[in-house]
Amino acid sequence: MSQKSSYQPPYTITPEILNRVAAISEAVGRLTVLTDQARALRLRGINRIRTIHGSLAIEGNSLSEAQITAILEGKHVIAPPREVQEVKNALAAYDRFETWKPETEKDLLEAHRILMSGLIDAAGLYRRRGVGVMAGQQVIHMAPPADRVPHLMADLFDWLAATDAHPLIASSIFHYEFEFIHPFADGNGRMGRLWQSLILARCNPLFAGIPVESLIFEHQAEYYHAIQESTRQTDSAPFIAFMLRMILDTVTVSTPQVNPQVTPQVGELLAAIQGEMGREALQFILGLSDRKSFRERYLKPALADSLIEMTIPDKPNSRLQKYRLTDKGRQWLEQHGGG
Repeated sequence: MSQKSSYQPPYTITPEILNRVAAISEAVGRLTVLTDQARALRLRGINRIRTIHGSLAIEGNSLSEAQITAILEGKHVIAPPREVQEVKNALAAYDRFETWKPETEKDLLEAHRILMSGLIDAAGLYRRRGVGVMAGQQVIHMAPPADRVPHLMADLFDWLAATDAHPLIASSIFHYEFEFIHPFADGNGRMGRLWQSLILARCNPLFAGIPVESLIFEHQAEYYHAIQESTRQTDSAPFIAFMLRMILDTVTVSTPQVNPQVTPQVGELLAAIQGEMGREALQFILGLSDRKSFRERYLKPALADSLIEMTIPDKPNSRLQKYRLTDKGRQWLEQHGGG
């Protein structure tokens, strides 16, 4: 058992924060039920690309998700060498993600060494000089002096190991305090976001595959404002509330939404599909001779609601075209006693 830390970061638990924790917990519970292992792994792969893209884009990296995927697959990408290096480092860091413990300082230093390798001289080492936090051309925060960094980080890790705060709250507090201390010469933003993801993933592995980074990228000005506001108030509640809203929005988007207004005809079609099937086979099973009626009342609504998908989407009229259930279609069947 760890000792209760004497250091306590200043934060207030507001009703807004509690409500968001409850909403996230409920949404994650639904997502856990709906996500089978194969789908979880596939989602994690897709979302890892989105996470890396979001985190690096916040820092000014211009590579697209498609280019990041190409680098992951070992393909040559024409782009600024530094930006390619940032992506390779981020991919290497996420490969090690499962092995790190959030409350272990040497793991944080190793993560920084991997993330910033070839980008700065002091990769994996705390800074030796003063730094300011920039938002564009504006200095929004002067970080504590460099000689205080090891002590401040030791206090923060002690607190993280001992706290009984909910992981959603604790991870947001750690993220804010980390950005306030700004322990490295560079790479603090991506490290803070990585470490919050790590704390959350220890609470529920699903968080490892939820791309909060891409939403933060879309709300970048608010991200910096929440940091500034927490510093102004000497209370990380504004930042906690902001991060919980980002997490809630991401989890909600990640949860498959099933349209309950499925017509009886579409329901029959979903129940009839086994694997991949062509139009004629489906019409035969459903006992339908009218091709136009089948297309208008069965096929088109099911495709429009993403309950089924084409095997050859770029050639919708191909004679080899077949149809299969999507995750959403399978989920609808499970909920309605089919499949």
